[in-house]
Amino acid sequence: MANAPTTNPALLLDNQLCFALYSASLAMTKLYKPLLESLGLTYPQYLVMLVLWEQNGQTVSALGERLSLDSGTLTPLLKRMEQAGLLERQRCADDERRVQVFLSAGGAELQTRAARVPGCVVQQTGCALPELMALTQQLKQLRAQISAAQAP
Repeated sequence: MANAPTTNPALLLDNQLCFALYSASLAMTKLYKPLLESLGLTYPQYLVMLVLWEQNGQTVSALGERLSLDSGTLTPLLKRMEQAGLLERQRCADDERRVQVFLSAGGAELQTRAARVPGCVVQQTGCALPELMALTQQLKQLRAQISAAQAP
């Protein structure tokens, strides 16, 4: 005998914030895929490049913190990017346990080609820029509130 459908609105998939965020994230990643393929980047690589274009010479731990990635995920990603000629990793002279990440000449030059990506994303969303900026701020605030609630 099949279970009766739920009438509790709190248990409906379309009423779940988590699902709205998850499905929006999937759609956004799908939107970025062809734009980034033309640059030879994956989405996680693009995020690393954005951080380095903003401030070159980050430590691996600072990159991980900024991108919410652990070293087990970030280190292989950085190795592949270094092999692709996008960046260089160097041990810090004053503390060899720390590794700094610098843009290579090719990684720095890629910034010019990547400059069109945000505009293409805005256009493909069909939303006005102020609307997208407000949504971004709301999501940042939500992330901060969730993080604060989970802090020990």
